[in-house]
Amino acid sequence: MDAYLDRLIKLALDEDLGSAGDVTTQALVPVSARGTATLLAKEPMVLSGLQAFARTFALVDPSVTVRFTARAGQRVKAKQVVAKLAGPLRSLLIGERTALNIVQRCAGMATVAAEAVSCIAGAKGSRLKILDTRKTPPGMRGLAKQAVRDGGADNHRFGLFDGVLIKDNHIAAVGGSIAKALARAKANAPRLVKIEIEVTNLRQLEEAIAHGAHLVMLDNMDDAQVAKAVALAAGRVELEVSGGITAERLPRLAKLGVDYVSMGALTHSARAMDLSLEIS
Repeated sequence: MDAYLDRLIKLALDEDLGSAGDVTTQALVPVSARGTATLLAKEPMVLSGLQAFARTFALVDPSVTVRFTARAGQRVKAKQVVAKLAGPLRSLLIGERTALNIVQRCAGMATVAAEAVSCIAGAKGSRLKILDTRKTPPGMRGLAKQAVRDGGADNHRFGLFDGVLIKDNHIAAVGGSIAKALARAKANAPRLVKIEIEVTNLRQLEEAIAHGAHLVMLDNMDDAQVAKAVALAAGRVELEVSGGITAERLPRLAKLGVDYVSMGALTHSARAMDLSLEIS
């Protein structure tokens, strides 16, 4: 992840600094000036993205020190100090916005994931796992996936390369046949890769099971349809529920006996949490 992270941070710094650098800081702050700063959580949250926060300052100036007083995955309170920094004032100011942009968004995703997991904490005997999707901020896939884990949820496939997920457009591309889509996947996909297929009704579910799907995604089904799908599958295949999943619905799905729920909202709708870097 280190090489990927460096590319992401350098791109963000390039956007911010352009060819002229930080003209405000250059005008106001002497090269020799040194200072300290604190990273402060201004609201309750679950932390994530701390590695990227520290790496941003390392790329700006290796002489900047970052000491964390909390860890990734930890729930912190408002006004809690998360990190203490020291180094050239110019470097602290140059790295501030890029570092905050990343850590605020990562903390937002971790916090949403933690809230989702808490919704099913009381579902005794449930095997339900909450998964993310590929609906992540462009370029931040690795950080987003880590944020979901920091929040206590689980990852679906990372990208197009590490799992077969046959969706409606794939089925349409082979003439509308679930059987044909599964046959081609089983013939051509890597042997150890699980094959998942999306269905929208019980007839398609039965066809998917009959033709050897390892996992079936129940797309945009209501609770009554999901209950019927669980009964029809009868443990022959793992079931994932997807499509507009809300936190309020999670406890009901946990009781219905599905294996997974995938939520794009964990990463595509999480707001940036309020953290600030305060120079002293």
